[in-house]
Amino acid sequence: MAKKRCWGTKNDLMGQYHDNEWGIPLHDEKALFELLILEGAQAGLSWSTILNKRESYRQAFDHFDYKKIAKYSQKKIEELLHNPGIIRNKLKVKAAITNAKIFTKIQEEFGSFDKYIWSYVNGTPIQNNLESFSEMPAKTELSEQISKDMKKKGFKFVGPTIIYSFMQAIGMVNDHLTYCYRHQELK
Repeated sequence: MAKKRCWGTKNDLMGQYHDNEWGIPLHDEKALFELLILEGAQAGLSWSTILNKRESYRQAFDHFDYKKIAKYSQKKIEELLHNPGIIRNKLKVKAAITNAKIFTKIQEEFGSFDKYIWSYVNGTPIQNNLESFSEMPAKTELSEQISKDMKKKGFKFVGPTIIYSFMQAIGMVNDHLTYCYRHQELK
């Protein structure tokens, strides 16, 4: 019998992301940075658009090596803005570079970005019991608080909706619907 998913049924790539990444607690620095950048790139677009461009993003952005990205030159920015494999939005490209710089400052201040971001939930994922997507918030008081702090620190493209989506992606919150097989597995 097939396992029932709450989303990710339209194509294999979305299904694989649903099954193997979304909502699973993530603590790897490079992977956290990757999702932070991809969630920001998604602003105004669908996640499937970004997921389809993910490998191109990895190639274009040096596999999300934030130390390299923090040092990108104007020449590299121009190269990125001409790369059809990514979202060629100047503000989003520059935000990735800014965020790489701030990411390393957070690591210096807190020991790791992981410690910083997960401190908001005391290292334990929030367990929601949503029965339908109509119950799922676009943002929460917590995502607003995190967004405000990250903006204050200098991050870009980290509004409360983007941050809530990031929280879902990295498993800070379990928003798999209750009928989804992943909900119970991640509980």
